[in-house]
Amino acid sequence: MDISLRQIKAFVAVARLRSFTRAAEELNLTQPALTVQIRKLEEALDIRLFDRTTRTVSLNRTGAQILPVFERMIGDLDSVVDETRDVAAMKRGVVRIATLPSVAAAILPRTISEFRSLHPGASFIVHDVVADRVVQHLRDGMVDIGITGGGKIAPDLKLAFRTTEAFRAIVPRSHPLAGKATVTRADIVKHPLVALHPSTSVRHAVDEWLRGAPRSPAIACEATYMTTVAGMVSAGLGIALLPASAREVLAFPDLISIPIASPSPTRDVSVVTAQGRSLSPMSEGFCSYLSKSLSEWREIA
Repeated sequence: MDISLRQIKAFVAVARLRSFTRAAEELNLTQPALTVQIRKLEEALDIRLFDRTTRTVSLNRTGAQILPVFERMIGDLDSVVDETRDVAAMKRGVVRIATLPSVAAAILPRTISEFRSLHPGASFIVHDVVADRVVQHLRDGMVDIGITGGGKIAPDLKLAFRTTEAFRAIVPRSHPLAGKATVTRADIVKHPLVALHPSTSVRHAVDEWLRGAPRSPAIACEATYMTTVAGMVSAGLGIALLPASAREVLAFPDLISIPIASPSPTRDVSVVTAQGRSLSPMSEGFCSYLSKSLSEWREIA
């Protein structure tokens, strides 16, 4: 069976208008051309659909039965076409992102808000996860854009943007280091450390930096998320080294952040996508906007 969309539209127009002449005008066809479309449809279905006289045309029982089906098909197709055009014109679209929790809390909310003021039809799904899971979410196709840490980008990923983020020492206001304008690596290793889990990009950066210290610090506690680390520091379990952008510290008024004297730890922050996988227009637009926002982020050194 070989039925074309043109034949279906011709059938629906004639059925609705009950006139070949008016249907041909509506479809911008000649009446003979319209008649050919109806004949081909009836031949493909091997059944007549209209009762015709020299003056009238009306649906027969079979035509009346299939009319609602063909009308739904055309309606569904028109909806798909309209939605696809809206997506192409960035009038609508879903942006799926996997990101480091620190970036999710610090820059992402403002960046999404600004982008949605330009593109109100954009919606977002954000997975705030550790660096290893950002990459896995990209590989699994769960997200379109990843914001991750670390300097190396796997061959199956494509780097869209990279910048470098500074760290600070997080201590209680009552801590012996709290009065210092800056702290050194030698200062930090004298005190117990509350560290992020080894799977995080923050921990990788801190461990690399501490290799140059005169001694290794005692790890008092480990946690996966910065809010937990800040809470442990607030409880007096130790000090922490966190990115300067970490908004989680603001939840604990008794904590302060102190700049770290050179050489200080840093962390690369990278926007990545999957190699060989195209982005929707909305996701591609947001990826460019996000890269611009990160380049202007004043808290990133």
